[in-house]
Amino acid sequence: MPPPVDSFASRLLRRRDAVRLGLGGFVGMNLPDLFRLRAEAAVPQARRHSSLIVVWLHGGASHLETYDPKPDAPLEYRGPFDPIDTKVPGLQFCELLPRQAAIADKFTVMRSMVHTGFCHDDGPQQIFTGHPFQGRRLKPDNPDLMSIVNFLRSSPERDLPNYIGVNPIPYLGSAYLGPAHEPFPVHGDPNSPTFEVPNIGLKDEQQSARLAQRIGLRTGLDRLRRETDAGKNMEAMDRFETQAWNMLTGTAARQAFDLSKETPATRDQYGRNSWGQQCLLARRLVEAGVELVTVTLNGPLCGRVQNWDDHAVNHHVFDGMKHRAPFFDQAVSALIEDVHARGLDQETLIVVGGDFGRTPKISYAASTGEGVASGPTGTIQPGRDHWPSAMSFLFSGGGITPGQVIGATDPRGEQAIERRLGVQDFLATVYRHLGIDAARVELLNFAGRPVPILQTGKPIAELLPRAM
Repeated sequence: MPPPVDSFASRLLRRRDAVRLGLGGFVGMNLPDLFRLRAEAAVPQARRHSSLIVVWLHGGASHLETYDPKPDAPLEYRGPFDPIDTKVPGLQFCELLPRQAAIADKFTVMRSMVHTGFCHDDGPQQIFTGHPFQGRRLKPDNPDLMSIVNFLRSSPERDLPNYIGVNPIPYLGSAYLGPAHEPFPVHGDPNSPTFEVPNIGLKDEQQSARLAQRIGLRTGLDRLRRETDAGKNMEAMDRFETQAWNMLTGTAARQAFDLSKETPATRDQYGRNSWGQQCLLARRLVEAGVELVTVTLNGPLCGRVQNWDDHAVNHHVFDGMKHRAPFFDQAVSALIEDVHARGLDQETLIVVGGDFGRTPKISYAASTGEGVASGPTGTIQPGRDHWPSAMSFLFSGGGITPGQVIGATDPRGEQAIERRLGVQDFLATVYRHLGIDAARVELLNFAGRPVPILQTGKPIAELLPRAM
């Protein structure tokens, strides 16, 4: 593997450079300035192409009902499902995941991830920024990993955005990097016959001509506006417009999002439902050259409250897991098998996880409403609550050695007791896969102060690419 990218952005923003040059010069530098400097001074360097697919279980899946069953725990902990053997000797999953169990030799499971976020916002914010947020906020104060990589790899010449959220992960954001580096959002149900992604690939030549004429008229006016644009926001707008033009008039985006290009057998393999087709779309996008794709699995397939947040007031946790598991199991197993079958497993890292685990001890409360996986209002039903002290993540591809189990929790699933790993280790691992030396990169916040993108953390040894 070649050495990680040492981009001009990283060289520009190292702490020692900030000190040597003086912070005063940076404070007055806005986002377009950084874009321009990077474009002018960056020296192209060869690097291995790499991509990331994150499959996100919004609300937080129970680790006991997925990858870390506890059949010997007391009745008030273990739940009603049995463990099943997987293709990896000695590794067992919950019986709800037979398809993933059958291909466990194609991925690695980490059972000892921990953080301190007890809410649905600060959980993913900690996981993807590395900062120990506490309290409620819709967007993080620091950019998430995908936004940072998008910033470092930004190029207006792309025919496709480099960061696409197929139903974007909630509560993440690009913070002081600006909205240009948030995901291109794809909403809706890809399984619907009427599904389409707006604002890509104009098919009508007359529409394209009219758009070109309007942009030409605006360009003349914008030249005048630039003279009085003290903040130089027009330069940032140019980047938006260049990429928008490429997407509107080119064919690459339209083809990448067109699931009708897939064979019926492939679409069936993933499952003819929203989750299956979202995961298929993610594979198509990385195959088309997109480096960062997130897929959020929520909505009606989850049950009454449309997420994995299985408090007893929301769902009967075991009915909820039983309802959604077949869709989840099929979509993820198909994605993993397809990525390997197409030879994308060296360059593409698949990560499957959610906000946190769930409380190992089962709680009971009255349902707040009847629906899928929830009894009539007032029905006493079981649930599991938020639990960041132990959670399971799945990793596949990225050249890593599959068939491993990293870490362990105690006999009740309450605490990580072996290879306890935090969000900084997780981030260091993913950054390394994407070719970024995170220990050396700093970005300027709103105050013009350099902020390291990684405070501590080391790549997880078991998840480093195996020698070829």
